[in-house]
Amino acid sequence: MERIFIIFLFLLFNYATFSQKYSYEDSINTYRSKYVKEHEVVKGSDKKQMSFFPVDENYRVITRVELIEDAPWFSMETSSDKKKPYRVYAILHFKLYNQVLKLHVYQSKDLMKMPAYADHLFIPFVDETCGDESYENGRYIDLTIADINPGTYLLDFNKAYNPYCAYVSNKYSCPVPPRENHINIAVKAGEKKFAIH
Repeated sequence: MERIFIIFLFLLFNYATFSQKYSYEDSINTYRSKYVKEHEVVKGSDKKQMSFFPVDENYRVITRVELIEDAPWFSMETSSDKKKPYRVYAILHFKLYNQVLKLHVYQSKDLMKMPAYADHLFIPFVDETCGDESYENGRYIDLTIADINPGTYLLDFNKAYNPYCAYVSNKYSCPVPPRENHINIAVKAGEKKFAIH
């Protein structure tokens, strides 16, 4: 019995030590490494040109979720002539550096028909880094319906990524963030502009 107790204390100590060492920054860096490794558009040595803002936990904020029931479908502009059907699923209300902000969460009518993406949602947004430090047409954050807890959602701009059009401009029809998702603040988090040198 004493031996089992000692083993338990050993495991508990090591778990606590691991938890302290494996920080939020580590988790984001692991997330980014996987994102770069598995990227479907950027290949080979070009992956070295993918860059990110430093991990900053200040850009991880709890939001108040306003669910929008039975919102009408609308045609979202894309980077091509093609428009795609979306609707507003929710509105996120939050503060970032003392600014009161909101972002709309969208649901794709096309993706709803695919079992693997039936609960997929996304947040396309433009901020004041766009065109300078980040991609000029905005960035995206993915989430699912299950990610939205009753009344809240943990919005993490450190996971913001570029649409495929940031790498190959003429091959994809990437949704363009609607005007309602342009925020007047510089979001220095997530993926930066891609450039081949």
